[in-house]
Amino acid sequence: MRLSRGASWMLLALCAWSLWVWLTRIWIMAGQDVSAGFLAVHTALAVGSIAFGLAAGRLGWLGLRAARAREAAPGTDAPSREPTEV
Repeated sequence: MRLSRGASWMLLALCAWSLWVWLTRIWIMAGQDVSAGFLAVHTALAVGSIAFGLAAGRLGWLGLRAARAREAAPGTDAPSREPTEV
């Protein structure tokens, strides 16, 4: 995976935001008297958004791990600039 550190952190922030928004919304809906249709639609939206957020978080986490691995092994990321014999 080839993500910059900034992109990886942005994906992790997206994950955290999505989880916070929808878990908070589910908590609020649990205490409200709402119709079954409203509850069904918003539960489906929550499940889809949470799944999307977790997928983005996984990509961000893998991107950060790959960036750390590239930094730990300097010189293995870039192609060699030494002349090769033909």
